[in-house]
Amino acid sequence: MTIGQRIRDLRTKQGISLTELANRAGVAKSYISSVERGIQLNPSIQFLNKISTSLNVSIDRLIHEPMDKSESLDIDDEWLELAKEAAESGISKEQFKQFLEFQKWQRAKQD
Repeated sequence: MTIGQRIRDLRTKQGISLTELANRAGVAKSYISSVERGIQLNPSIQFLNKISTSLNVSIDRLIHEPMDKSESLDIDDEWLELAKEAAESGISKEQFKQFLEFQKWQRAKQD
């Protein structure tokens, strides 16, 4: 699937018209159309940033194929809630990474 096809897919799934997306992103409707139809194959990072923001997705989501369900991790609601709780409690990503590294180190030491 091309970038344009992913943009069209995301846009239509969200019920957004081509005109509405162009207005939200501040880009020409004709340009979005040419990207979606595969005429323009190499859109700029600025364009992708505007489109991704307007569609509430990451630029990575526009550029890369979504993972196959068999490749994705099955993260349950409890894991998501724990991560959210950690973030809300003020634990930084770096502190969390350090904690994980310490746990790995302890496990390796016990083996």
